[in-house]
Amino acid sequence: MINKNEYTFAGLSMEKISLIYGLFLILWGAAVSYLSASNSITSYIPSMFGLPILFFAILALLIPSKKKLLMHIVVTFGLIVFLGGLDFLRSIGNLFENIWADSSKLMMLITGAIFTLLCIKSFIFARKNK
Repeated sequence: MINKNEYTFAGLSMEKISLIYGLFLILWGAAVSYLSASNSITSYIPSMFGLPILFFAILALLIPSKKKLLMHIVVTFGLIVFLGGLDFLRSIGNLFENIWADSSKLMMLITGAIFTLLCIKSFIFARKNK
């Protein structure tokens, strides 16, 4: 049940959005690694950041008294995803020369920015509604 004093987006709390985002990152990394037949651990970078986002989002749902701390940890990983996605800008001269790597970087840039923005909006909402 969603608390009316809680920020929501598309009818979902930030904890649930974080769960979905963490799962998305995990599946993306696994799919790209499989589809590209990559032997490089770097193809799993989205998954590596999705795991802690998923883990801390689950903890935030299970331990509401620690939600504030846990969601700050989640947004930190979301920000790292965004910052990692900025590496896409290095590829500007040779865009999609490596379609799998550049697609992952672009995905991280865009989704990391959106996720971090939603988290910030949620924190602002929580401060205003103390």
